[in-house]
Amino acid sequence: MKEQITFTEIEYRLRRVTTRREAFLKEMDRLVPWAACVSLIEPVYPAGGHGRKPIGIETMLRMLFLQKWFGLSAKGTEEAIYDSYAMKQFMAIRFDEEQVPDATTLCRFRKLLSDNGLNEPIRSLVKAAMAEARISVRCGSITDAVVVKAPTRKKESKNAKKREKST
Repeated sequence: MKEQITFTEIEYRLRRVTTRREAFLKEMDRLVPWAACVSLIEPVYPAGGHGRKPIGIETMLRMLFLQKWFGLSAKGTEEAIYDSYAMKQFMAIRFDEEQVPDATTLCRFRKLLSDNGLNEPIRSLVKAAMAEARISVRCGSITDAVVVKAPTRKKESKNAKKREKST
């Protein structure tokens, strides 16, 4: 069955420019040996049973790579996927069918890999694929601007009260 495209996808197909992030993620999607990475994790990944169906290993790997490549926190990664069309496409998530794994799920996945000594084997697979393609990746970061209301300093508020009393 052919998937129905969304209005957002139609709009993005009409763009004339491909962003650097979008080009990078397409290239990484092509280069990363997904099947080999997934096969390393499968023996230790929870199979599920009762309750909620576990999220696919490749989906979790994609989210983890986004976090590493762009220097994001777990929560920042979750939000960036909702916010960035290129990241959503890389994750292969359709919001009308599924949600982005939450930050806690990403942290648990990262811990699972660490506890089972899988970080280095996965990193080696990806590095080998990149070396073969003669590509190197330098990780960056996405700066997230947040408005934080700062408390007033006590000295300033005391001076303001004194001025109010004297008038």
